[in-house]
Parts: sequence; C-alpha cells; structure tokens
Amino acid sequence: MRPDDADAPEEVMWAGRFITAKRRGKWEYVGRARGIRAAVILPLDGDHVVLVEQYRVPLGCNCLELPAGLIGDEDGSENEDPLEAAKRELIEETGYAAAHWENLGVYFSSPGMVSESFTLLRASELTKVGDGGGVADEEIIVHRVNRADLEQFVADARARGVAVDVKMLLLLGAGMGGIKA
Repeated sequence: MRPDDADAPEEVMWAGRFITAKRRGKWEYVGRARGIRAAVILPLDGDHVVLVEQYRVPLGCNCLELPAGLIGDEDGSENEDPLEAAKRELIEETGYAAAHWENLGVYFSSPGMVSESFTLLRASELTKVGDGGGVADEEIIVHRVNRADLEQFVADARARGVAVDVKMLLLLGAGMGGIKA
C-alpha cells in the first residue's frame, strides 16, 4: 500500500554541499546531495574483523563502525565504481588492502528518515600496507578484533562512551551485543 504522499512533489527545503533536506507531502527527510552514495566495507581477516573508531560531530562522541567512504563527493568522481571507492577507503582508513572482494548489495541505513544508500562490500585476504587512520583531520583509530571477542569488545567500547553504528549488527548477529530477547 502506498501512502497518499507517495506521489506528492518533492520539495528541497535546504541544500548543503553533502546533505539535502527535503519534503514530500507531510514527510520530511534528508538525503545526500548531488547523488553522493557510500561504500561500506566488511573487512574480514581470518578470525578477525577490522573496525574503525572516529569522532562523529552529530553524535558528539566517537563511534565504532565498519570502514566506509563516500562515492561521488569529489569533483570528477560522480561515476566512481563502489568497488574502487571501497578499495581506496579500506587502505585510507585502516591501512589494509584486500585480495578478495564480494559485493553484498545496496542497503538503506534509516529509510524512514534518510534516503541515503550504501553498497556493502565484503573484503577478505587482508594485507597490511600502511598505517591507516584516514586523511587530513579524520584521526581514525583502527581496531583488529578477534570475532570471538567482538561482543565484549563492543560492550567495552560502550562502557567508554563510544557510540555503535547500527551496521555493527552484521557482526554481532544473534547475540545482539548483550541484548536479551
């Protein structure tokens, strides 16, 4: 069933360099400006996963996340392939390169409020090729975590006041990071 507002015209309420606030009927939402998308990487290294932690201004604290980056945010990169963006971002953020890549599809992070999509790519057979940490002022902290210890690692991060990105549920699975059914 489609809501009455589905066919209403889309109005741009405000547009910045990266974000656009929109309205369609009674619905207000945001999206990436200029067709910008994202590539999110699930980097698996045997029994380990490589995660990143970085300060997120909207949250006011550090956030534990899967490595990721924008596609089409730089002039001339509008048609960049998600795989190429993911390869670049994995090295920039974590210092790892992957020999094997698998595209797991396009997903939406919070579809009731945000129209942003991301392509999820699994990276494996990792090799350390640099320091990581991001570019310019990103100050990304890289964590290589044994998957058997992940639930405790996330709990410890939360205890330190670190936010946890929803995409971490991909790794926490049925245990849900200590949430009981």
